[in-house]
Amino acid sequence: MSASAAPEKAAGSGGELLYCGATNFDAINRKLASGMQGNLVSPTRLRSLMGVDIVSVASGCTACHCVALGADGRCYTWGRNEKGQLGHGDTLQRNLPTVVSELSKYKIIKASVGKNHTVVVTDDGKSFAFGHNKFGQLGTGSLKNEIEASPVPCLVTEVTGVACGADFTVWLSSVEGSTILTAGLPQYGQLGHGTDNEYNTKDSSVKLSYDPQPRPRAIATLSEKTIVKVACGTNHTVAVDSSGFVYTWGYGGYGRLGHREQKDEWQPRLVEIFQRHNVLPPNAILSAGSANCACTAGGGQLYMWGKMKTTGDDTMYPKPLMDLSGWNIRCMASGTMHHVVGADDSCISWGNAQYGELGYGPMGQKSSANPKKVDSLEGMHVTGLVVDSDCL
Repeated sequence: MSASAAPEKAAGSGGELLYCGATNFDAINRKLASGMQGNLVSPTRLRSLMGVDIVSVASGCTACHCVALGADGRCYTWGRNEKGQLGHGDTLQRNLPTVVSELSKYKIIKASVGKNHTVVVTDDGKSFAFGHNKFGQLGTGSLKNEIEASPVPCLVTEVTGVACGADFTVWLSSVEGSTILTAGLPQYGQLGHGTDNEYNTKDSSVKLSYDPQPRPRAIATLSEKTIVKVACGTNHTVAVDSSGFVYTWGYGGYGRLGHREQKDEWQPRLVEIFQRHNVLPPNAILSAGSANCACTAGGGQLYMWGKMKTTGDDTMYPKPLMDLSGWNIRCMASGTMHHVVGADDSCISWGNAQYGELGYGPMGQKSSANPKKVDSLEGMHVTGLVVDSDCL
């Protein structure tokens, strides 16, 4: 899914939304997905959003639902809704973008989604969430309701950004000393507080569980830093501070944290390669897929690390992707094992795909081991990109 415009519009204006990949949201990643029909194998305009200026889109590597934000501040959601993650007060699936009516009195400017929850930010720094709350990922301070099908306020103020993992949420705030806060499932240390909150539920046997954290809590080790960018994978987090230093924490499998080892990190750890003359510039792009991370550093060079494809060796530390050297990369997103960037007047995708999410069209190849242009978008100015588990 991408917000795209051609020719380039004035700064601050929106664009058209194009979508490709799976459309049977109730079947994605499930046994009944075999032979799934109705996939969009080329970038396609969604009729219900034609004529609507879209300024931001959100989905995620574990999600089967989508969010689009209009230039007028309206919030549209569609997709799977079994946990109320669309915010319409029910658990009915929506196959087309639908306005979240309870947010109509607010101007929504940012959004992020987890596996079964959604978090949005208003233009005056408020944050609302809806969907699954079993682990406290909505940040309401309570676990009383496992499902919140309508927007509820998060216990965070002066919010400037948000990112969601599968079952946790990270907020950025302008409050001094609390510029990054987390809530939700702490199983792999992805909340960044130095613990995974593990405990044994039975005295007679080993049955481990993890204390959820429903109240957003500032990460103490970053209290003297100003965090300006954040992205979340399934169970890991990557963040950038105002000096351009990069930190990662959470699940460390396949080298996704970039520390040349696979151990979990329970609190933010500096990624060593992005120091001295290689700190990230203010306009750096930051993204996280299910098992990887990516960012642009000096000169716009794209670095990636972790597990980027289903076969081959993992990348245990950040390495430059030379195939995209020299491109002016504006946006990037990664899904399960597929990736897409918007660069110059092109959209480029690669990886493993099942449902046409790379956008190569009915006569194009299904997957690509190397970055390849999406021909139908050639000449367009792509302003934003997101992917979920099986769409672009």
